[in-house]
Amino acid sequence: MSVARLSVEQDVGDVSHADIAATGTHTPVFDAEDAVEDRDGTQYDLPSFLSASTARVRRRSELAFARNGKDKIRDDPTHNFELPALSPDVIARSRQMPPQTQIELLEQEDAYKEVGPSAGPSSLVPSLHYAPSRADSASYPPSTHVALARTPAHRRAAHWHFAAYCFAFFLEGWNDGSTGPLLPTIQAFYGLNYAVVSMIFILNAVGFIIGAGTLVLLVERFGMGKVVSSGAFLQLLAYVMQVPAGPFPEFAVSFTLAGFGICMQNALGNAFVGGQPENTATKLGLLHGAYGLGAFAAPLLATHFSTQTHWSYHYITSLGLAAVNFALLTAVFRFRTQDAVMQEAGYEPAPADANRGGQYGAILSIRAVYFLAAFVLIYVGVEVTLGGWIVTFIIRERAGGPSSGYISSGFFGGLTVGRIALLWLNKRIGETRALTLYAILCIALEVTVWAVPNLLENAIAVSMIGLLMGPMYPIMVGHTSKILPRFVLNAALGLINGLGQTGSALLPFLTGVLASKFGITSLQPLVVSMMALMTIIWFAIPKGHRRQE
Repeated sequence: MSVARLSVEQDVGDVSHADIAATGTHTPVFDAEDAVEDRDGTQYDLPSFLSASTARVRRRSELAFARNGKDKIRDDPTHNFELPALSPDVIARSRQMPPQTQIELLEQEDAYKEVGPSAGPSSLVPSLHYAPSRADSASYPPSTHVALARTPAHRRAAHWHFAAYCFAFFLEGWNDGSTGPLLPTIQAFYGLNYAVVSMIFILNAVGFIIGAGTLVLLVERFGMGKVVSSGAFLQLLAYVMQVPAGPFPEFAVSFTLAGFGICMQNALGNAFVGGQPENTATKLGLLHGAYGLGAFAAPLLATHFSTQTHWSYHYITSLGLAAVNFALLTAVFRFRTQDAVMQEAGYEPAPADANRGGQYGAILSIRAVYFLAAFVLIYVGVEVTLGGWIVTFIIRERAGGPSSGYISSGFFGGLTVGRIALLWLNKRIGETRALTLYAILCIALEVTVWAVPNLLENAIAVSMIGLLMGPMYPIMVGHTSKILPRFVLNAALGLINGLGQTGSALLPFLTGVLASKFGITSLQPLVVSMMALMTIIWFAIPKGHRRQE
C-alpha cells in the first residue's frame, strides 16, 4: 500500500491536502530510542515532541529545531511548545460571520509574537487579535494585548472618526489664528491699552481651565459623544456673540465659552487618536497639522477684515465653520460612548478599570503629569503669544503696515508644514531628540528676530520658528500616551491641556502688561526666556514606557 510521505524539510504550505490527509491516516509511531537517518546517513535522535504519535503536521520551525546541526540534542521538555489556542469566543463568532466578510489583521508592532526558541529559519507566527468576552477573559493573562479583527467597514468608520476630529482641530486653529491680525483693530475699536485688551486671552484660558476640571465628570456621566458635541455647540454660540461686536465685556466673555468648548474637543480628540494602536505618531501629526492649517488660513481672511469698518464680520465665517463642525461631530459620534465608537472602528474598548473612580488621585500621584503640564503651559503660551502679538510688534517696531497680518499666517503655516513634513526626521533621529533639537533652533531664530531690525528677515525667521515648533505638541501627546497608564489617559490629557492652556492666557497677558510699561520690544526677551525654560522642562520629563499599574 502506498503511503504519502512528508519530508522534514517540507513546509506545511507546500503540501497538498491529499498528502496531509494520508499522513494523518498513516502516521508512524517513533520510539524515543530509535535513530533516524538524515539524507547524508548521519543519525540523530528525535526529541520527545516528535517521538509520540500525532495526527497534526508540524511547522517548519519545529522540524528545523529538531535538526540542530549534526550533533544530537538532549530531550528537554522546556523546548516543547504549541501554537496559541483560539478563544472559544472567537471560534463562535467566526461561525456566524458571513461568507463574503473580508478580515484584515491589524498591522501593529506586536502583530508577531515569538512563540518559542528555535534554531531554524524563524519561529515568528502571525497572532490573531481578538476581543475576549467577559466569560473567557479570565482565562487569559491581563497583559495579553487583544484587538478586534478589522473589516473594511471598521476602517471606513475609523476614517470618519479621524476626519471629524481633524475638522474640529482645524476650527480650533482657525479660532486661534483669527486673534492676531484683529488684535490691533479690536484695541483701536474699543479704545483699550495693551493690558486690558489682553483680557480676552485670560477669559479664554478660564474656559479651558473650567473644561479641564469638569471633563472627567462630564465624560463619565454623559459619554464622549455627548460631551464633544456639547463643546462644539458652545464654540458655535461664542461666535454668535462675537459677530455683532457688542460691548467689550460681552465680547470678551464669548472667549470663555469658546475656550470651554475647544477644551472638550481638544482633550477628547487627543486621547481618542493617541490611544489608537495603529500609526499613532502619524495620525497625531496629521491631527495637529489640521490645527495648523486652520491657524494658517484664518489670518489670510482676518487681515482683510482688520482694515474694514465691520471687522467683526470675520466671525460670520467662523460661525459657518462651527455649524459644520457641530453637525459633523454629532453625525459621526451620535452621542455614543468612546467604547462604542472604538468598537465601531474595530479597536479594542478601554480596559475594564478605565472608568473606575479616583482618577484625579491617580493622575496627581504621577510626577510626570506636572512636568508635562508645565511644558504645555509654556509651549502653548509661546505659540499664542507669537501668533497674537507678532503682528503688533512688526507694525510698531518694523514699520510693517496692515499687511503684517500675513506674518501671522506665515507662522501658523510653518506650524502646519512642520507637523507633517518633519515626521520622517522625527522617526529617524527619535522624537525626544528631535524635540530638543527643534527647541534649540527656535531659540536661535527668536534671537535673530530680537537683534536684527529687518522686516524680511524677521518674517522668514518667524515662519521657520513655526516650522520647528509644529512637531512639538504632537510629540508631547504621543509621549504622554506612552508613559501614562491607559485608564487615566483621557483625564490626564484633559488636565494637562487644561492647565497648559493657562499659558495661552498668562504669557500673552504678561506680554501686554510688559508692553504697557516697557513697549512691545519686551516681547522678544520674554519669548526667548520662555523657550529656554520649556527646553529645560523637556529634559525633566521621564522618557520610559507606559506604567502598568
